[in-house]
Amino acid sequence: METTTRTKLVPPGLMLPFILITSLFAWWGLANNMTDTLLAAFKRIMSMSDTQTSLIQVAFYGSYFCLALPAAIFIKRFTYKSGVLLGLGLFISGALLFYPASQTMVYGHFLAALFILAGGLSILETAANPYIIAMGPAETGVRRLNLAQSFNPIGSITGVVLSQLFILANLDAASAEERAAMSAAQLEALQAQELGAVMGPYVGVAFVLLLLWIAIAVVKMPKASDEGPALEIGATLKRLLANKNYVWGVVAQFFYVGAQIGVWSFTIRYVMAELGLNEEGASQYYLAALVLFAISRFVCTFLMRFVTPKKLLTILSVLAMGLTIVVILVGGMVGVVALVAISACMSLIFPTIFGLAVQGLGADTKLGGSGLIMAILGGAVLTYIQALVSDATGSISIAYVVPLACFALIAYYAAFVRHAPPDSAEVA
Repeated sequence: METTTRTKLVPPGLMLPFILITSLFAWWGLANNMTDTLLAAFKRIMSMSDTQTSLIQVAFYGSYFCLALPAAIFIKRFTYKSGVLLGLGLFISGALLFYPASQTMVYGHFLAALFILAGGLSILETAANPYIIAMGPAETGVRRLNLAQSFNPIGSITGVVLSQLFILANLDAASAEERAAMSAAQLEALQAQELGAVMGPYVGVAFVLLLLWIAIAVVKMPKASDEGPALEIGATLKRLLANKNYVWGVVAQFFYVGAQIGVWSFTIRYVMAELGLNEEGASQYYLAALVLFAISRFVCTFLMRFVTPKKLLTILSVLAMGLTIVVILVGGMVGVVALVAISACMSLIFPTIFGLAVQGLGADTKLGGSGLIMAILGGAVLTYIQALVSDATGSISIAYVVPLACFALIAYYAAFVRHAPPDSAEVA
């Protein structure tokens, strides 16, 4: 413990690269949580079911799954910096494609734009997570990653605020029944206005990200994390699949992302159902959840100086289970407060699972990291299942049994799977 607390978290000379790469955590947080609000927006705009709107998350997190492994191969062939620039380029391109999608007013075109955008995020996360771990001593890698991830919810909060101001606030109050009674011309004009509001923040973000792309392109980045033997996919996969800690880490990450996206994607819907609010009013509770998530991330990063990541992960995943049971069984304001509080428990989980799972992988870290990013597919699969449960039962609260099961599996991984010791961690 003494060595960990005295070791510099970020070595001298790496602060500017660390800041630039850490800023990416905020930007993909912004994109993730702007996307979460789109479920409520498209449900209103196009009078969709929960299952139909959940295709937004299928496209978004499905892209993560498809691009993570190619990203690892690309990064190994070139550099982490090249991966970051490629990822940012796709992020920018997907965001800009919201403009033509708003003109055609075709749902599938928005899904295609999101798929491209999320592909960029997949590459960014595949590069940035292990890169941050590599920017300093191995024994402080999990803490360093938690610090970088602490800026993710700041971006998430910004994304929700942008959605509130520019998307949700500009949705017409007309219900699905009222829209069905409109003439084709009236409905088209209304939807054109609302989809234009959806497009605006994404295109604006694209131009800001272009400046960040230029900044990263001109700054000299450390090369250490790009060194190592050639990537042998077959042999590497064999070693990874034989590593129980890693395999369970991927499984836990799949279920965690499914839990997080399920909790957040349907927060607005849950609050609307329990408190009788509209989308804009209900989003205030979603924003409160993200603020709590951000505060808890910094608190948990500090607590890791005194409590092991494994123990914190166990405690918080069990607490998340208890709060989810309240969401399902109690409802009302108590259920809403419990739903918001779940975010405090979730703040630590993603980076901690990632850090624990890659410990001791050595030269296999790059491909191993891509597997953990591919596990983000859980956000597509489990959110879709949660939507199916909601539509089948007619109750968004009952659908929270899906996140409950996810937290139970995470608790098992934290408490019962043996993790590699921190001092064996190495990023090649």
